[in-house]
Amino acid sequence: MTTPRQLLLDIGPEETSSFANYVVGANAELLARLAAVADPGVFDQIYVWGPPGSGRSHLLRAAQAQAQATRRPVLFVEGARLGPELAPPPGGLLIVDDVEALSDAAQITLFRIFNAARLVGLALLLSGPEPPLLLKLREDLRTRIGATLVYQVKPLTDSEKAAALKSHALGRGMPLEETLIDYLLRHGRRDLPSLLGAIDLLDRVSLEQKRLPSLPLLRELMQKSLELNGVER
Repeated sequence: MTTPRQLLLDIGPEETSSFANYVVGANAELLARLAAVADPGVFDQIYVWGPPGSGRSHLLRAAQAQAQATRRPVLFVEGARLGPELAPPPGGLLIVDDVEALSDAAQITLFRIFNAARLVGLALLLSGPEPPLLLKLREDLRTRIGATLVYQVKPLTDSEKAAALKSHALGRGMPLEETLIDYLLRHGRRDLPSLLGAIDLLDRVSLEQKRLPSLPLLRELMQKSLELNGVER
């Protein structure tokens, strides 16, 4: 028998990351800056930070998509996968997600890219979970990152999360009662991706079991699924 835990693991992103499907909240200035850096004539160096689930990876992928739409050469690299050699496209945009995962060799590589970026017209967009001062990186690289345009991804308010959940559910053809949303915000994980995953799972299980997407069903799923339970066990 398929369990809610197994169902949750089957759920993947249903939409391509874009600025249009990002819940902006208090991050309008950040989105405008990231949309601008995708332009071939902009050579900013930007560092975006926020905890896991804050949406920073979504924003980096959205910037990548925007650059592709404007035909700007773009290279997206996860920090853990960046090696000792990297050749970003001149005049392009280099995006590095999770800089805290850079190896010692990769840190040297990124530092060298910083040094050459202005000469080759390269824009940089980096991200990590903490502000530059707290990154556990080489001091010279950490200083370079600290000299970029630094933005924190500001968290959404509960009312903004509630609006996002309603919109997401309606997009799936599943109107939600206020009591269900309130319960999810009080007892679910705080980050939006997990909350949206709970809605997806509720919709999927309700269809498979031919049950209404009700508060009792949500409680049942949250009790059985560690991924959706905001209380550690």
